[in-house]
Amino acid sequence: MTTEQTAPAAPAPSPRAAASAGRDRRRSWLSFLRDVIIIVLVAVLVSFLVKTFLVRSFYIPSGSMETTLLVNDRILVDEITPRFGGYERGDIVVFRDPGGWLPVRTDPPRSPLVEAVDWALSLVGLSAPDSDDHLVKRIIGTPGDHVVCCNAIGQITVNGVPIDEDEYLKLPNADSAASADSFDVTVPEDSLWVLGDNRYSSKDSRYNQDQPGKGFVPVENVVGRAFLITWPFDRFGALDFHHDVFAGVPEPTAEPAPK
Repeated sequence: MTTEQTAPAAPAPSPRAAASAGRDRRRSWLSFLRDVIIIVLVAVLVSFLVKTFLVRSFYIPSGSMETTLLVNDRILVDEITPRFGGYERGDIVVFRDPGGWLPVRTDPPRSPLVEAVDWALSLVGLSAPDSDDHLVKRIIGTPGDHVVCCNAIGQITVNGVPIDEDEYLKLPNADSAASADSFDVTVPEDSLWVLGDNRYSSKDSRYNQDQPGKGFVPVENVVGRAFLITWPFDRFGALDFHHDVFAGVPEPTAEPAPK
């Protein structure tokens, strides 16, 4: 007859060891939480820097650029390239109201919570609260350009050369001129002459000649050049500047006049 032997019971952990294990678990959670906070802060900082210096998001509040841009489209605007390369005829640009272009807003006040959330989302480019304070148009004239509308067949001329805008213009019918209103302007230095693609439904440079800026947009007011539609997904894609439309336009023969 054999006698079964039982293993000796493991000693119970001492209070000091249990306390140490608890501290280790708390340190692990605190370390994890710290890492998460650092990652989030770095992501917000990077998004803020990108939004401030590289790319911004805007939504389209009106139909003045149809059918190139539709109401509620969301676009990305390149802020850095134009600072080094300047702007070209055909570029689609977003700019701050030069003064008097937009009606006075009478939006009802929003709660502090909504304002705070909108501000936080704007830091990372998920909201564009200042879209209603900006405009988006296509550049037709750069400094020194002589822009006239219209010639005998309804085309705009730039420095004496007619431009065929059929590729992007939205007109009431095929026989409509490129503008219902005539104009004859020379773009001053550091300024742009801009028009909407939906030419008969755009309050652009033509209709703001009675404002202090005479319809010209100061280059310093330009946020940047729109280059991509990001929303809705079925319209995702790069914007066409149609630079070929202006390929035959010569450079102005005279220096642009001061503003």
